[in-house]
Amino acid sequence: MTIRPRRAALILALLCAGHAHADWVVSTRVEATRPAPDNFQVQAQNPPAFSWSQHRTLPATYVVEIRQGSTVVQTVTVDNNFYLPSARLANGHYSWRVRPGNSTEWSNLREFDITSASTVFEVPANSALRTYVATKSRQIARHLPDNFLRVSQWSAAMRAEREPALKLMMNEVQYRSVKPPVDSDWPFTTINGVTAITTAQASDIRQRVFATARQLEQAALLYRLTLDRKYLTEAVTRGDQLAALSPTGPTAYKYQDQATRQIALSLLKGADMLYYDMDPAKRLFWWDRVRVRGQDIYLSMKNAPNSIFQFPFDSHGGTNLGYLAVISSLALGNIKEAGLWFDFSTRPYINSVYAWSGPEGGYSNGTAYAQYTADYALQLWQPLMQMTGVNMFDKPWSRGFMQYFAHFTPPGTTRHLFGDEHETKPDYRMMKAYARRFASPYAAWYGNAIAGEEDTLTLLQAPYPLPSATVTPAAPPNAALYPSIGWVAMHSNLANNARTSVYFKSSPYGAYNHSHGDQNSFVLSSGGRELLIEAGYLDYYNSPLFKDWYRQTKAHNAVTFDGGIGQLVTGNTENLARNGKVTAFSTTPALDFTEGDAAAAYGSAVTTAKRKLWYLRNQDAVVIQDKMSAPVAHRWEWNMHAVAPIVSASDGSVSITNVDRKVCIRQLLSDAITPMNYEVRTGPAAKAGGPVETHGAFVTPSKTSAEFLMLLDVGCKRPNVTMTETSTSRTFVIGSQSVTVPK
Repeated sequence: MTIRPRRAALILALLCAGHAHADWVVSTRVEATRPAPDNFQVQAQNPPAFSWSQHRTLPATYVVEIRQGSTVVQTVTVDNNFYLPSARLANGHYSWRVRPGNSTEWSNLREFDITSASTVFEVPANSALRTYVATKSRQIARHLPDNFLRVSQWSAAMRAEREPALKLMMNEVQYRSVKPPVDSDWPFTTINGVTAITTAQASDIRQRVFATARQLEQAALLYRLTLDRKYLTEAVTRGDQLAALSPTGPTAYKYQDQATRQIALSLLKGADMLYYDMDPAKRLFWWDRVRVRGQDIYLSMKNAPNSIFQFPFDSHGGTNLGYLAVISSLALGNIKEAGLWFDFSTRPYINSVYAWSGPEGGYSNGTAYAQYTADYALQLWQPLMQMTGVNMFDKPWSRGFMQYFAHFTPPGTTRHLFGDEHETKPDYRMMKAYARRFASPYAAWYGNAIAGEEDTLTLLQAPYPLPSATVTPAAPPNAALYPSIGWVAMHSNLANNARTSVYFKSSPYGAYNHSHGDQNSFVLSSGGRELLIEAGYLDYYNSPLFKDWYRQTKAHNAVTFDGGIGQLVTGNTENLARNGKVTAFSTTPALDFTEGDAAAAYGSAVTTAKRKLWYLRNQDAVVIQDKMSAPVAHRWEWNMHAVAPIVSASDGSVSITNVDRKVCIRQLLSDAITPMNYEVRTGPAAKAGGPVETHGAFVTPSKTSAEFLMLLDVGCKRPNVTMTETSTSRTFVIGSQSVTVPK
């Protein structure tokens, strides 16, 4: 075996270190921060974000050392378990290690590369950021664009783009019915357990607080745009309603964190836009309410052993950190504690967005929650950019997140994908708005291809011109792998809404948080019609329906055994280890291929769970091979779900027709090789007003191993299929295309 010189140095260091101590930066807890950069990877971002698990002694400081060869190029002391350099690194090969500030227990060396492919994204130190915020004038508002213009100053082009949104916002503020939030309307102040009643109350709080906060922000913005005092009166009225809510009542952080953060942010945005026009005593009262709520957010995340920096997989916590960054930026100089909040949250938030994928972007919790995250990004990143000078839309992760939407919620898609709320319809206003903040050909294509307009509140606060309007549109590639989340998209033609789309998932995040037991599952649609879907609906998180059906493998297009037994989804953090992984991916103009390994997701019951999937673009067909094995015999089940009847035929095939699109599914191997039967399955009743779902499975006799080799013929063209085989493979000619499948 030949060892490359730089790897030889690392191996020697690892061996020497291994004799002295375990590599303490790798926590035994799967939900803890993992060390990065790692694995000799080229970094998407320059400078990269360094992170590691806390040392067992919880030291006050850590010492980070960065090397090029034997030369130490940086040594820095930090007070948390991450480090974001404020300046780019020169292109080259690097290694790094870290130790507690009070010991010499160095971690193992880890290596990475900075190349011309690494996007420069520099974030100044906290002191420089605070100084920048202090320069922002409140004459218009600290958080609005520097080139903000009143309506009377708009050019003809700006008026053509934004006047429709202005009129819609005026109508909404004037005619929308907003029921004021009142503490006495919500009797339950408990955090013990989730029930249908407490879930309903939390939802009501969220909806009414958000509606009132929106009314406040819209009215304040309209006042800045028009100087019409009726909007000033409306904004102050709505702000008073939010300020009247007790910070220790049902909207307190410990009961409803989403309400607390929104109240604090909207009061500050309102006060910022009305700074010289509202009663100073009232403004001080609003700030005091923000002070209490902001401190609650800060203290909840600061607790060292369980901080957001040690345990980042917190779907609310990561967003709350962003809220605190914007809240503190708006409050600097006015609320005493704001400086502490700012230093704690701003650079860490910019550094960590988000824990649900690697630096290439994506969102493992599913496109529904990605959509909500894009909405939060617009609420937070636009003002943060104006106040700090740091454009979060320039971050490589952010650009990858935009491309993720283009691949997994392309224009015309009617359902979300993978994870909670997959059954809901995308709200394209959010994705359109997010895409338009990038000066990128892909973003310009995606934003332009989405019909309709973005939300009025985001548009009327956006810089002019929108960044996407400054570049020539171009569609992204038809197929893509997002490796850190284990998602693959394969499209016949991404730029055409009549496209066929095949989505595959085998995720290292497993069934954690809002994810499901759907490793090695797939979804198929064509021409905007869903053909093979994820089944079920979310009534409320952790409900009986949620646990017993919605997130189970049997509700997805994946393999189960013995009547629906599938991947392990009980518990919480342990699901991060019950995961899948994409082990191969390739794409050509004619053929896409991916492979996933989901054995770990099934636990000890299954020893092999591999799925290979080929999309034959020229034939508009999919070939899927599953290989399953276990210590004991099982009846293996190849599950299918649809929103149209699954019709079985005498030849053993099935077909699904959804209005004007259809797919026929048949096995490619004879019964002599792989005997199986089609069986109808039943699921829970459909959601009231929702589509009726149908379920079925191809089932094998009981045995310790099974192979499924299936053809999904989109359009039911029924192409001629021939097979030749060798000792190691089978080659199928399917219509005009061939594919070789290993045995």
